[in-house]
Amino acid sequence: MSSERRKQYPFDEFEPKWQKLWDETKAFRTPGPGDADFVASKPKYFVMDMFPYPSGEGLHVGHPEGYTATDIVARYKRMTGSNVLHPMGWDAFGLPAEQYAIKTGQHPRVTTEKNVNSFRAQLKRLGFAYDWDREVNTTDPGYFKWTQWIFLQLYNSYFDEKSNKARPISDLEQLGWDRDRIDARRLAFVSEAPVNWCPELGTVLANEEVIDGKSEVGGFPVERRPLRQWMLRITAFAQRLIDELEHLDWPESIKLLQRNWIGRSEGAEVKFEIEAPDAPSNPSVTVFTTRPDTLFGATYMVLSPEHPLVKSITTAEQQPLVEAYVKKVASKSDLERTELAKDKTGVFTGAYAINPVNENRIPVWIADYVLMSYGTGAIMAVPGHDERDFEFATKFELPIVQVVQPPEGTDWHSYTDDGIAIHSGFLDGLSTHEAKRTISEWLEEKGLGRKMVNFKLRDWLFSRQRYWGEPFPIVWEDGKHRAVDVSELPVVPPDLDDFKPTGTPEPPLSKATAWVQYSNKATRELNTMPQWAGSCWYYLRYCDPKNAERFISKEAEAYWMGANGKPGGVDLYIGGTEHAVLHLLYARFWHKVLHDLGYLMTPEPFQRLVNQGLIMGEDGQKMSKSRGNVVNPDHVVAEYGADSLRLYEMFMGPLEQVKPWSMKGVEGVYRFLARVWRLVQESNQEGVWSTSPQLQDVAPDNKLNKVLHETIKKVGEDIEKLSFNTAISQMMVLTNAFTQAEVRPASAVMTLLVLLNPFAPHVSEELAERLGAAFPGLKRQGLLAHQTWPTYDPAALVSSEVEVVLQVNGKLRDRLTVPADISKEDMEKFARDNAKVKEFTEGLTVRKIVVVPGKLVNVVAN
Repeated sequence: MSSERRKQYPFDEFEPKWQKLWDETKAFRTPGPGDADFVASKPKYFVMDMFPYPSGEGLHVGHPEGYTATDIVARYKRMTGSNVLHPMGWDAFGLPAEQYAIKTGQHPRVTTEKNVNSFRAQLKRLGFAYDWDREVNTTDPGYFKWTQWIFLQLYNSYFDEKSNKARPISDLEQLGWDRDRIDARRLAFVSEAPVNWCPELGTVLANEEVIDGKSEVGGFPVERRPLRQWMLRITAFAQRLIDELEHLDWPESIKLLQRNWIGRSEGAEVKFEIEAPDAPSNPSVTVFTTRPDTLFGATYMVLSPEHPLVKSITTAEQQPLVEAYVKKVASKSDLERTELAKDKTGVFTGAYAINPVNENRIPVWIADYVLMSYGTGAIMAVPGHDERDFEFATKFELPIVQVVQPPEGTDWHSYTDDGIAIHSGFLDGLSTHEAKRTISEWLEEKGLGRKMVNFKLRDWLFSRQRYWGEPFPIVWEDGKHRAVDVSELPVVPPDLDDFKPTGTPEPPLSKATAWVQYSNKATRELNTMPQWAGSCWYYLRYCDPKNAERFISKEAEAYWMGANGKPGGVDLYIGGTEHAVLHLLYARFWHKVLHDLGYLMTPEPFQRLVNQGLIMGEDGQKMSKSRGNVVNPDHVVAEYGADSLRLYEMFMGPLEQVKPWSMKGVEGVYRFLARVWRLVQESNQEGVWSTSPQLQDVAPDNKLNKVLHETIKKVGEDIEKLSFNTAISQMMVLTNAFTQAEVRPASAVMTLLVLLNPFAPHVSEELAERLGAAFPGLKRQGLLAHQTWPTYDPAALVSSEVEVVLQVNGKLRDRLTVPADISKEDMEKFARDNAKVKEFTEGLTVRKIVVVPGKLVNVVAN
């Protein structure tokens, strides 16, 4: 079967030939500022993919979808006169390589290099026009030197509320602030935070990496425990991260995901005094609520089990129950405690809070549905008007009070929308909006609270207890942290033979005792940065990847990230929706800090974002090894060629849609490319290919010329819109027109090859070379990929002839081809003289002739 397929056209012979040529000649090298061949007057176009993690499994067919889309755009923009920056790199730090090292003893760097080499070879076999001189790897010391440098910028900065920007810590030093006060304001700071600790993996996991109380990698038990962690103060930028989405060319669905993750809500902070018989003093608890108007309906309070006051306010009688509950909750992820929690659980602490508006004593409980990571880690529970509080109060038989009157006919129990305040003292009769304003002013006047904007977004937990990650450029001395000098960067991980977790929160780097001992008095930070770190700024390094003096030169940044009045520098960024929140949020945060500090001109990294849809298995299910529906692109390339794979993935449907894989679809696209091949070539009985005799050095007739220029117009416009499937359809129309023509104009076929080149670069280059050899007048200097994109002639799109329908008494009797500018009178004459019309009007009297110019003639007779 394979040999039969190969007979359709010899892709296996010429695809490796062109890949070798592109590689050896650096065909897609992109000169930049400072290079001798750089042309600054050309417009720039920066198009990039979300770079991959180089796993041992290699590429799957989902990867080439986005990569082919960016490659088509990059090739097209190059042909239309732009300097195109189209790079590739590797997000190469990560847990899988470390886990493999634990199992085998093989250093993660060896594993990573092997995987990168495999990925690179696969990408080259698909003909992507990357500038491989700009390749970056997050594990390269020359790269993570600058990741560490950017961390130091965060460490040496704070957020200035007045200017709403990051500012250097030196500002505070000049004001005479002491060290502790400055440390509390740093954008990179140390915190004792409750985290998801996995003893087996020996590291802290993000909430997204914990599923059903177990690690996503390996399925190991996870527990919650407090650890000293490095944090990044992304919350200070929460409002800017929302507001500055506005002028980005992103899908509204992705903007909404970002806004929802940041989670802005307006409300009030309210202070409750606590009565705790066994506490050394009566503390107070502050809660945040979006509905301060319901304060009269607060009948109990709930603290997060991790709240620092839990231990001190719990009575001796309740202590055993509280301690057991806290231990039980420690193994649950935030998701399990909130969205997935079907049954409400909790324990009474024995303490009471005083409701500030009516001085009622309300019981203080702890419950897992309240998270320490949101708000203050405490809530005032209003079961009458909150579904979650209502379920809890019903289960534990706590009071439920109505304080909002809903519209007539609506049950007030768990009613959460606006209404009229009742049973609320001085708020009675006010609308929800008025009641919120009134109670907030009252709380501020009494010193019991204040208006507040809160965000669901938490500060970024930036520590990992791993070996295979960027070491922090930080040392500890006398219990204080300080930055190493910039001249000491990069801080390179020490060589280890044993990568196994220590079994305690002490990270693996602690085993490198000589490396840890920075000096007689100082020791190195033992945590490493998360994998997110290297991916936060890689787009900048693409612009200037070999610069040893700066993370990006001012000249390279001004040219490649110059936004022409728009906020974002990257012109097109394509990747999967799995990175729609965190990666984009973190990259935007780092970019804004660097912008505020004067290192970058633009406030945003990515101007246009597009998320490609998933490619599902042939069974309509997500591809996975367990389902046995994974398609290896290497197998498709071996059977049908790289161009067929590229073209099929673009022909499946709109780029953003989820689409099922179909090998029949691949075969269909393969047959189309074979038809294109046979426009230029034909084979004899021995299978030797030669120029088709139907090709001639003639101009296309008007009909073929019209289709040609329609195709030039549509393919260009569709590439701009990323509507690749319809562009391919139009090229199929043109190919069919050539196939049906008795004589194929060689120059017009060459134009088709130029249009096809961004989509199927191998076959188009090969055919252009053969066509140029057969017709010397068409021979071009250099690659087809470096030719100028053709322009369409608007005049050629106008038909010189049109087809007209002839009717008798409304029934179709014939069709005529007539000049497009024919007069009504001539159309009527054509109709009267037509043999079919005469046949069907014989013996009848023609009463009227209706003429619709350029469309139809209807002869009315009886």
